[in-house]
Amino acid sequence: MATYKVAVMLRNPKNKEQFVVVKQSPPPKYEDQEYDSYVDSDLWDLPSASLSLSSTQLLLKGCSHNLNLDLNSALTKVLGQLGISFTSLIEWTFFKLEEEPNFGPGSFSIQTLYITGDLPPNLHFKDNCQWTCKETCISLLLQVKPGGHRVGPLVVNGPLMQQSHSFKLPPTLRCQEYPLGVNIIPMESTTAKPFHTTNLIVFAPPNNHVNYEPTQFVAHGDAMIVDPGCRSHFNKELAEIVSALPRKLIVFVTHHHRDHVDGLSTIQKSNPEACLLAHENTMRRIQKDDWSSGYTTVCGAEEICIGGEKLRIISAPGHTDGHLALLHVSTNSLIVGDHCVGQGSAVLDITSGGNMSDYFQTTYNFMDLSPNTLISMHGRINLWPKHMLCGYLKNRRNREDTILKAIESGSNTLFDIVAYTYADVDRSLWVHAASNVRLHVDHLDHQKKLPKDFSFGNFNNSCSQFAIQVGKL
Repeated sequence: MATYKVAVMLRNPKNKEQFVVVKQSPPPKYEDQEYDSYVDSDLWDLPSASLSLSSTQLLLKGCSHNLNLDLNSALTKVLGQLGISFTSLIEWTFFKLEEEPNFGPGSFSIQTLYITGDLPPNLHFKDNCQWTCKETCISLLLQVKPGGHRVGPLVVNGPLMQQSHSFKLPPTLRCQEYPLGVNIIPMESTTAKPFHTTNLIVFAPPNNHVNYEPTQFVAHGDAMIVDPGCRSHFNKELAEIVSALPRKLIVFVTHHHRDHVDGLSTIQKSNPEACLLAHENTMRRIQKDDWSSGYTTVCGAEEICIGGEKLRIISAPGHTDGHLALLHVSTNSLIVGDHCVGQGSAVLDITSGGNMSDYFQTTYNFMDLSPNTLISMHGRINLWPKHMLCGYLKNRRNREDTILKAIESGSNTLFDIVAYTYADVDRSLWVHAASNVRLHVDHLDHQKKLPKDFSFGNFNNSCSQFAIQVGKL
């Protein structure tokens, strides 16, 4: 079932090149001095509102879609954001109906109805609104200044809409371009529930002919693919994407999990000249059947040049010991791999060097970067990166406090601690949660917070019985 919203492109009657953007409301504060000290910069986007279903068909100039939607109620909300009462003086015109890629979780789609209109000369909007134009928005998106104003995805997909991608996209796939030049394509993968896709990231910029020193970069390319982790029945679509990209292709993987590397062999077959970049710990875990061509190991202190654009590799251990992130410098967009996910929290892999202390430190390192946008490999982009990262810290600390309470209350086996800590969580997720619990216990020990009578030997011995105990529930 689809969810609808309307985005309004309201033009300046004195200058039709200008349109209104509204300062977006940030998420609620945590009411914690540390977390609330991390503040994301102002985000400006088109005014928008959700659309409710209606018993009557939508009548809109230029619209040929059969839509039963209550546009008037939504426009009342939109105009209220501007400080304007609903008015019949504005003639609304259909611009486009855009379906968002299915990022999950769930199978519902989000469709945005873009409409245009001219603001009547005698109407004025509130202080949280301002006129802008395409040139200003493009500058804010591509020449990011720390702490500067940010432009949201509705502007990119509306007024700045590109007529076509810089590469050919198979018709069975959908792509979101945000920020400009960052193409996000969710593809079905073997990832864990509740998600069912891994975001394939594609950079294919027009060559900007920037004169960088050759020694400045660990790799040069005309295009780059990040985390090709699709299922085998999407190999054809992945091969089509690769074939449409320039031959000088860089492939970057954030870590080795199957839902991030399953498509490597397809890329290698489609373009044997492609070069793989990965952490050495990741390369040790990638099978030769997946990749046997050239590769370069990186550790998180290098830069890549793709079509004249700079990307910086960021060391990001925690999820695994070879986990990496990637910063697109011009847009200040941070690709975080599996450090974060679009909903819920990430599971750390204890079998591949996952480490809770590293995870906390990486989270703080990410916040110090002050990214404009946070892109995880599962789920939607996040437009409030610092707020989201603080939420992860808060959640981890709350879990750790609960784990410590469980231990202090007498729980000394993995099963008992998980049952206490995740009592309100679906038991089918307990096996995944167990990895995090073990790492939290290690972290508590590292901080010397565990009771003196807690036996690590008994705890470790209980880990082998955990899956059996859960299976009996």
